[in-house]
Amino acid sequence: MIEIDTLRTKARLLFDAAVTAADPAHAVRRGLSQSPLPSQDPDGRTFLIAIGKAAPAMLREALVAMPNPYAALAVTHHENDATLQGAELLRAGHPVPDEAGARAAQRVMDLLSEATEKDRVVALISGGGSALLPAPPPGVSLTDKARLNDLLLSAGLDIVKMNLVRQQVSLLKGGGFVQQAAPAPVYAYLLSDVIGDDLRAIASGPTVSPIGTAKDAIETLKAAGIWDATPVSIRNHLSEAQDKASAPLPKVTNTLVGSNRLSLEAMLDEAQTIGLNARIVSDALVGDVGGAAHKVLTELIARPEPTALLFGGETTVKLSGTGRGGRNQELALRVAAQAPDITAKWVFLSGGTDGRDGPTDAAGGVVDAGTLPRINAAGQDVTSLLANNDSYAALAAAGDLLMTRATGTNVADVQVLLIAP
Repeated sequence: MIEIDTLRTKARLLFDAAVTAADPAHAVRRGLSQSPLPSQDPDGRTFLIAIGKAAPAMLREALVAMPNPYAALAVTHHENDATLQGAELLRAGHPVPDEAGARAAQRVMDLLSEATEKDRVVALISGGGSALLPAPPPGVSLTDKARLNDLLLSAGLDIVKMNLVRQQVSLLKGGGFVQQAAPAPVYAYLLSDVIGDDLRAIASGPTVSPIGTAKDAIETLKAAGIWDATPVSIRNHLSEAQDKASAPLPKVTNTLVGSNRLSLEAMLDEAQTIGLNARIVSDALVGDVGGAAHKVLTELIARPEPTALLFGGETTVKLSGTGRGGRNQELALRVAAQAPDITAKWVFLSGGTDGRDGPTDAAGGVVDAGTLPRINAAGQDVTSLLANNDSYAALAAAGDLLMTRATGTNVADVQVLLIAP
């Protein structure tokens, strides 16, 4: 008979396979092979700029292919403790922008301002880049940008809608990076953390045209019910910009080098290698965590035979409490709280491939039929904890937090549902 501990071990193996498949070095090698850089002007210089949670690893690999650039800079989050030889490494706040991010953004813009038409700029973009380089426009403070980010996160908006707004309040997002680099051509290699791989949404699209306009941003904020709470400086900026036409995007080549789907396929291969009857249920598990939990539970009820069901996506949480947690932790806890009483043994894992779920040190959660009894035994009430968005405390009480270090990559979230007889 299969024990729960065995199922939990296998679930972690599949999660690790997803992270390995999103290895930034592999992604950069693949991208440079599939979309090689054109010959450089003999008098030109190469600027290597990496932005995002995977920035150090992506830049390290790029330096192998381009060992003597004029400039090499990586901007990543504070929790990424990677080291980097032969390049400048800056760290900044994520998911909430901070002063370090503002300084990093200025450093990026200073470098880009040096580029000429004989030079080339190689951009290495990964998830998290949006918060790492706030670059507010004149008249908008970093404090106001941070307030806007808090509002967007708490409103439960999906990543595309959040980035639509962020792009309109930045000098680097929504093609701003390319505008700053002009007249130098930009060659961008992107590791996607966005479901559906819309390049405009990865790190808020620094090397692609914007998702929408200032007018669209205003409508999005109003529809989410947060327009009146948005700082006055940002409302004024958007109102003044809503009738202005967007500038055409200068020369840029964008290449997608990694994604959530590739990680799901790696999980499928690993599951089959260790003898599991596996299939990918969905590569678009998105929307509110409540609806996502329902989809997972539907599969649990319908599939009592031995199986491994795989999901990928990025859910949202509309905050109503003051607790700590993240979308993966809350999804796992909701599945545990609502799971039917069936005879089959099961384990459900939900984790962020970056190793960080929300403003916590956990990557997500791993739950089973014993999760609720363990929470109760610890003197906690799961209903109250969920109402307060305190999934971290609940899972900690059960010993069910998925703990990893920062992985140095990010292709959104993956989920594993294992069912045994």
